[in-house]
Amino acid sequence: MSVLDLARPDLLALTGYSSARMEAGHGSVWLNANESPWSQGFAALNRYPEPQPARLRGQLAALYGVDAAQLLIGRGSDEAIDLLVRAFCRAGQDAILVQPPTFGMYAVCAAVQGAAVRSVPLSREQGFVPDFDAVLAAVDASGVAQAPVKLVFVCAPNNPTGDMPPRATVLALADALRGRALLVVDEAYIEYADSDSIATAVASHENLVVLRTLSKAHALAAARIGCLIAAPEIVALLRRIMSPYPLPSPCVEAAEDALSEMSLRRTREHVALIQGERKLLRGRLMQFSDVREVLPSQANFLAVRFDDAGARYRQLLALGIVVRDVRRYDGLEDALRITVGSPDENAALLGALARPVEEAA
Repeated sequence: MSVLDLARPDLLALTGYSSARMEAGHGSVWLNANESPWSQGFAALNRYPEPQPARLRGQLAALYGVDAAQLLIGRGSDEAIDLLVRAFCRAGQDAILVQPPTFGMYAVCAAVQGAAVRSVPLSREQGFVPDFDAVLAAVDASGVAQAPVKLVFVCAPNNPTGDMPPRATVLALADALRGRALLVVDEAYIEYADSDSIATAVASHENLVVLRTLSKAHALAAARIGCLIAAPEIVALLRRIMSPYPLPSPCVEAAEDALSEMSLRRTREHVALIQGERKLLRGRLMQFSDVREVLPSQANFLAVRFDDAGARYRQLLALGIVVRDVRRYDGLEDALRITVGSPDENAALLGALARPVEEAA
């Protein structure tokens, strides 16, 4: 069985749009893409960019320890999520499976596509640890008088709780889902974790898909550069339904610079600083009398449960400190998600929390 047997049958025969740059990417006189022959002077942006820039693709493949043929670059992880749902889920017939509380874009992309969303909630009482036996049971049940699950999403570390499932457990889940569903592991925050990426396992697990991004640890949130790592057949399928020119040249150049050895060394230093600040911040937060719990985290944020999270949120906002209100998530009805910032930013947060809530006005 090919992993593409899980994809939408109507897309397998789709030729896809062949852009001018895909058909002929090299030359000295460019007359095939109806571009302007003149730039604006301040930047040479009159030519369409490479759909999948070879240099950046090579840099990312080397960074993640995978083959370039296993890698698809897109606009952050969000585009990869959307492409996967569109390629593998038929509207009104297929489903995805998520483990809330988790990143909301999985369900949003499914809703846009008309795919169903199955949930196996993480339990606060169990420390928000994934129950992969329950996941498998839900996948099994989905094929009986329901839309079958085609994509199982695992956020590792999970957003917004920060927990990190063991690598061996994730690989066991991929093995159990083989031939039935793709396991999509979202590693947006993996650089901050004590565990290694699972990306290299894609070579031995054809139904495993790994999402990576330069938005977090590599400090390129505004550039919107992320990638999907998967079997080459999946990458080729997604390229057929991807927009012709997804990557603006200035963003590509920023990403290439961020992947230089000097920049990578600086990134490692910043990651180590954030990890240290995360430990210190968690310890300080747990000393406040109105803090019920600070969840352990392997990411660059902490989920903090308060006696009155709403009041604390409004207090911080009034003082110019913006955190994430996650009370809408099941199991986190009393929580705020707080990004680990610079030492000065963290000090400002702690100083604000030291003030009585009544002073927020």
